[in-house]
Amino acid sequence: MSDSALKASPLSLSLFVWKNLWRRRLRTILTLFGIGMAIGAFVGLVGFSNAFESEWMRIYSSSGTDIAVIQQTFLNTSLSEAAGKTLRSLPLVENATPVIFNLMALTPDVNALAYGWKADSYEFDSMQILSGHRFQDGKPEVMLGDLLADQLKKKVGDTLEIQSSPFTVCAIYHAGSGLQADAVIMPLDQLQELSSLQGKVSTFDVRLKPTPVGESREHYLKRAQAEIEAALPGLRAVPAAERASNNQFVQLAHASAWGTSLIALLIGILGIANTMAMSVHERTREIGILRALGWNRKHVLLLIQLEAGVLGLGGGLFGLLFGWCALHILAALPQTASIVSTTLPAYLLAEALAVSVLAGLIAGALPAWHAARLSPVEALRYD
Repeated sequence: MSDSALKASPLSLSLFVWKNLWRRRLRTILTLFGIGMAIGAFVGLVGFSNAFESEWMRIYSSSGTDIAVIQQTFLNTSLSEAAGKTLRSLPLVENATPVIFNLMALTPDVNALAYGWKADSYEFDSMQILSGHRFQDGKPEVMLGDLLADQLKKKVGDTLEIQSSPFTVCAIYHAGSGLQADAVIMPLDQLQELSSLQGKVSTFDVRLKPTPVGESREHYLKRAQAEIEAALPGLRAVPAAERASNNQFVQLAHASAWGTSLIALLIGILGIANTMAMSVHERTREIGILRALGWNRKHVLLLIQLEAGVLGLGGGLFGLLFGWCALHILAALPQTASIVSTTLPAYLLAEALAVSVLAGLIAGALPAWHAARLSPVEALRYD
């Protein structure tokens, strides 16, 4: 055999990788399926949580909200409604509306976001009332998004019981965001009473006056933030984009998506590790022959890691297909159809493939290290 044949060239390595995976087809297919399901869970869940965040951003962008004023903490924020008067008096503020939002059980089977607004809130400007009229402050009335109304089978004039209190459906509306289209809006004072938050609000949504000519939008936002925080010590003025990505609902969605995905990925990594460990064990004599023919430890290590990486990459491609199918299933369910996008952004595809290859390399590290440490003499004696 020539010297060139003794060396682990890229061609010989790729040939060995292909043969080793193909001759154990069933095991390879099962391993690909396992890591594919894990990556599919990652794509589906992270894609869903990202779409959820985008819907929150759409709420702010459609209404023209520039800044949300909250307490120093993002979670369980509660501030005095009286701060609204100070906010509206600031030179850069065009309007500021108090808001309460909460997740409420409307029926034993249906939970929905409930918003508490003032009847003159500027956020109504971005909505279309399909039937009925806007509620009046102080009255037990609610407005239902068209998606929620269909789900509850309610129309204008019907009664909706919330926490044992009857409310009259005064309007059905359509909103630009799926989250609001699947929500209920009621007078602020009514939700304050239901939530035992009299005189308190979750946040103030602030619409700024137009950006002055010659000043950048970013600089104008920072100037407005500084002005608001100086006027209301102890409160934070947060740009709408930051608020959309850091409210408790979005954080919970992201945490759940990543937590579940990591568990699935761990199972997939264990599957690849088991496959590679069994492969090394069954090919001990083969590895000894390769070492005897001139392969050094680095070449053996590279061979096993390439096989694990190919399994990870192949599983990742399967996972993209599984994740795409999962998103289409979520988009077909009434509970999630309004907020799920079936489009997979390029960054998520790249992220999923990178995670799958990394998972394969991590899974193959220990079997590769064990294979590289095999002595040629001991390996050739193995039966």
